[in-house]
Amino acid sequence: MTIRAIRGAITLDRDEKDHLHERTTELVEALMRENSLTTDDLISVIFTCTPDIVSDFPAAAARRMGFGAVPLMCAQEMAVPGALPLVVRVMMHAQLERPREEISHVYLRGAVSLRRDLAQ
Repeated sequence: MTIRAIRGAITLDRDEKDHLHERTTELVEALMRENSLTTDDLISVIFTCTPDIVSDFPAAAARRMGFGAVPLMCAQEMAVPGALPLVVRVMMHAQLERPREEISHVYLRGAVSLRRDLAQ
């Protein structure tokens, strides 16, 4: 099996725990669906949030989705002036028998502006 990294991001409208969980779930479900993944395919998942997100950890939403056996980590993005606010990013590491060019990276809502070349 080959290890692939799969990227994605989504924006929030506000920093509230339930809203963060809802948007994180939306992003993770899209990544899993677009890449035909199950949790058994995943090696690890790293979430980052912009410094303006403090209501909860995105990993908490993933655990509620059944990712309890997958190693999860959260970190804070750099506070770069002028950067897009209220962004949750994710990098999934998965075992896949698929060429890198066939990986679907998912950028949703306002995060489409981060990687227009990869957004669907």
